[in-house]
Amino acid sequence: MESRIIDLNRSVYDLCNEYKDLPKILHDLGFVDIIKPGMLHTAGRFMTIKNGASMKKISLDTIKETLSQYGYKTIV
Repeated sequence: MESRIIDLNRSVYDLCNEYKDLPKILHDLGFVDIIKPGMLHTAGRFMTIKNGASMKKISLDTIKETLSQYGYKTIV
């Protein structure tokens, strides 16, 4: 299986374009705005998972654990 690596400092837009299942995973983690029309193409271009987690008060450990369950490795 191909290694799927998530750099938590890359833009959400770039990551979601690379990994098509990521928007649903992030939404389920609490990034509910990600599925609103236009949000990924506007704010998502400069927002990172790391910054979004801080804004939404979501633990980075929770994000890393969840992404790991879906076969992702995370780097910061």
